[in-house]
Amino acid sequence: AGAAPPGAAASEPGSAPRPGAGPWTDSPCFYPREMPPWGAGGVWDRAPAGPARPRAGGGLGGRCPIPTGIAGEGALQPAACKHRPELPDPEQMTSLCICVSFRRAGGRSGGDGPCPAWEPASAGCGRRGGSVPPSLTRAVLLTPQIIRVQSPEGVKRITATKRETVATFLKKVAKEFGFRNNGFSVYTNRNRTGEITASQNKSLNLLKIKHGDMLFLYPSSPAGSSSETMDTSVSQGLRPVGAPQVVEDEIDQYLIKQDGKIYRNRDQQLCRHGPLGKCVHCVPLEPFDEDYLNHLEPPVKHMSFHAYIRKLTGGADKGKFVALENISCKIKSGCEGHPPWPEGICTKCQPSAITLNRQKYRHVDNIMFENHTIADRFLDFWRKTGNQHLGYLYGRYTEHKDIPLGIRAEVAAIYEPPQIGTQNSLEILEDPKAEVVDEIAAKLGLRKVGWIFTDLVSEDTRKGTVRYSRNKDTYYLSAEECITAGNFQNQQPNICRLSPDGHFGSKFVTVVATGGPDNQVHFEGYQVSNQCMALVRDECLLPCRDAPELGYAKESSSEQYVPDVFYKDIDKFGNEITQLARPLPVEYLIIDITTTFPKDPVYTFSISQNPFPIENRDVLGETQDFHSLATYLSQNTSSIFLDIISDFHLLLFLVTNEVMPLRDSISLLLEAVRTKNEELAQTWKKSEQWATIEQLCSTVGVQISGLQEYGAMGGSTHAVSAAMWDCKHCTFMNHPGTDHCEMCNLPRT
Repeated sequence: AGAAPPGAAASEPGSAPRPGAGPWTDSPCFYPREMPPWGAGGVWDRAPAGPARPRAGGGLGGRCPIPTGIAGEGALQPAACKHRPELPDPEQMTSLCICVSFRRAGGRSGGDGPCPAWEPASAGCGRRGGSVPPSLTRAVLLTPQIIRVQSPEGVKRITATKRETVATFLKKVAKEFGFRNNGFSVYTNRNRTGEITASQNKSLNLLKIKHGDMLFLYPSSPAGSSSETMDTSVSQGLRPVGAPQVVEDEIDQYLIKQDGKIYRNRDQQLCRHGPLGKCVHCVPLEPFDEDYLNHLEPPVKHMSFHAYIRKLTGGADKGKFVALENISCKIKSGCEGHPPWPEGICTKCQPSAITLNRQKYRHVDNIMFENHTIADRFLDFWRKTGNQHLGYLYGRYTEHKDIPLGIRAEVAAIYEPPQIGTQNSLEILEDPKAEVVDEIAAKLGLRKVGWIFTDLVSEDTRKGTVRYSRNKDTYYLSAEECITAGNFQNQQPNICRLSPDGHFGSKFVTVVATGGPDNQVHFEGYQVSNQCMALVRDECLLPCRDAPELGYAKESSSEQYVPDVFYKDIDKFGNEITQLARPLPVEYLIIDITTTFPKDPVYTFSISQNPFPIENRDVLGETQDFHSLATYLSQNTSSIFLDIISDFHLLLFLVTNEVMPLRDSISLLLEAVRTKNEELAQTWKKSEQWATIEQLCSTVGVQISGLQEYGAMGGSTHAVSAAMWDCKHCTFMNHPGTDHCEMCNLPRT
């Protein structure tokens, strides 16, 4: 409605231009979608049954062009039409009639083409009958119309009718955009004016919403409903079609809302404008500006991940078509045009070849240990045994302000899993307590952010120096270490809204304690690229036995298809060449990260001169049992209970010990440690659980001075416990006079 029929113009092909032809008026004309060619005189006629046809002779004779199925009561005689620019109110339709005439916009009757319009009966219309048939009125109001709704996700078309209520229409909008509540608003104008509120009494016709109109939807984001509503910011709305709605990490949600631009002061020598002006020498830079990053001290080779997202979404389309897709090295399933591999493969299911490139961004830009004590206690194992050691880093992700939109991994504690270490190898054993450790760390506000291992060889024990073995002439990470790091990163994916899979890359970091150029212990941080993660996940990468700095891309076999992997190199003539990754230098897979210690140490957990033993160090004779707990409490002279109990390894022992695990009753204490609330700690200290822990500590034969001031019990049981002994193997408390444990039947010594 409101436009000329297809092919209708001032002149038609094969006919002479009509004199005095003018433009069509923008009116709600009701004419058939397929209009026949113009006839002599240009008058339309519709037979009682059959398509419309031109009527020869011209004039005002003819039948009504409204389809018979809509009119329903036969043809209406035309009348002299006084064109009305807009459709009248539906309540007035009973006093109107339909007529046909020929007029030009701004002209008189006898113009260019059919213009069916509404004419009041009082205007002297000469049709037969009294009023518009009720069936025609209902048909006009119930005619489907398409309303366009624009949102940060794009434009969608909603089908509605003029008589439809606003509330019903808004329910259709919510269903189309995937809202489960009323977390959005619809406006008639782009500047958020003319809000359309849900009403059962108002219809779309009353709000003058017509076919083809554009409405504007802006989601709201109330607290706690991030999974049910969409973010109104431009960057939050950048979610690929079909991507799942995910909740990103807190640091990611924070950086999304930041400006991120690099602001510069006015240059006194180059700027020639006033204090309020800007020029190319002082205008703010984008966070992904490579010249700025290269001129930092030290230079930054990799932009932050959020700066990389800003680069993708900074164009004219605002990242509307951005999708961070994870690399897949597997054959796509569901291809039925041929037998499965190895009998057949096609271009639809075959994975693409991979050309390794240096990754321009990194998910973590800095690793910081809260204090030196964390690293020193971890290195004590190597100092005492000479064997290599491994641990998991627990901490949190925060903003790294030295790099635009950067992320820092802060390490608060190191958990050492069961392992077998030698002077040149490490073997990680299955850890039955891994799930409990992650749960306790989460209640303390921590998470697993990386892993650390040692590669130290003593060079001079008198000077305390170590060998400098990892450098540009050897390797920084071996292929086997890259594969292990890639496996850990695949286990800890980075939640990302721009990925169709809901995750992209990983924030999990790798730290190596090794010798530096000054022959002292240095901590080097790394990650492996997303390409390496894909090769490791799909089991396409192998280490080389005799060359730790080289990896090897597997060849296809009858059990597995492996795509070709290439890398670019420079030959002896200085030309860039592409080589097959058999073998593969692992430098193409590594991203280095700066590892630092703060000038002002931070302590999430308290530090004691006689700390509680670390788990899984039985080879050193350091065991976690109630004897060591009693010793720790007796040697600790602090009068503040929160400082005594704020030890990560002690809290893990209280939860995971086999005699009295406190997994279900320690939440209050963990909350006290997380918030550093002494009152909550005192409240938990008065519980029955801590009284039982005191009783167990008093039965191990250790004189605990001042134990009663920490606990809820009075009296001493030292005389009773002097004759009892605890088994060194299972920690069971045995009665006096026995040489073998009553529980495990192992000897006392």
